[in-house]
Parts: sequence; C-alpha cells; structure tokens
Amino acid sequence: MTIPTTSTSATVGPEQQSLVDALKAEHAAVYAYGVIAAFSNPTRAAQISADAAAHRVQRDATTDALAAASVAAPGAETGYTLPFPVTDPTTAIQLAAQVEADTAVAWRSVIERAQSEPTRAMGVEALTEAALRGARWRAVLGVAPPTVPFPGQP
Repeated sequence: MTIPTTSTSATVGPEQQSLVDALKAEHAAVYAYGVIAAFSNPTRAAQISADAAAHRVQRDATTDALAAASVAAPGAETGYTLPFPVTDPTTAIQLAAQVEADTAVAWRSVIERAQSEPTRAMGVEALTEAALRGARWRAVLGVAPPTVPFPGQP
C-alpha cells in the first residue's frame, strides 16, 4: 500500500515524525479494510470488522498522542493506491496481510525513534497487535510459518 510520507520539519522531532508516519499508515489501513470487507468471504466479516476497528482505535490514539505533543495530525487522504488489484476473497486477504505488514513497519519505526516511555509503549503495543493480525491472515492464506521473525522489518 502506498503510504504518503512527510519529511521531518524543523519543529517536529524524530519521535513526533514517526507518529505522524504511523498515523498515515493507520489512515491507509482503515481505508484498505473497507476494500477488504467489500471483496472478502462473508464468513470472515467478524474478523475483518474487528481488525478495522482496531486500526480506527489506533488511529484515534495516535491522533491524541500527536495533539498532546502539540503536533498537527494529518487527516486521511481521499484515496490510497493499493499494492495490487483486489478482485476476490483471496486477494482481499492478501491485502489484509500486506496492510498489517505495512503498519508493523510504521510502528517499528516509532519504537526505534521513541524518546519517551509512553511513545515506546504505544509503539510496542501497536507493533505486537499488527504482527498478531498479520500472522492470522497469513495462516488463512496457508503461509507456513505464519509468523515472521522480526515484525516490522522491511
């Protein structure tokens, strides 16, 4: 998924910039889960709904963290470029796995750049959740093993 990036400005430090980038990844994830829901097998609706809700919660928490740091939170884009066409239930689940990999990369960056314990804790929790969701989707796809050794490592 193509996630817009922003260069670090003079008033935004590396920790805050990583949160801005993570927020952009969460906006993209929320968008992608709408596409995933549209093309997935109806038997997966509850899991897709739960994962989309988790990304909305993370998006809102990240927006709040940026507001607490007096950093303007970017809004969602009007649309996002998907990494491949989604046309059926299989490609929908492939997109879900890709979304979780992409958000894991963003949250790993937050952990690496965190200068405060609350930001680091937020990053660890978000990375862990993305890794677990990604493993579930890779298991559905039949990927063995469904886990990756270092989640968030590009």
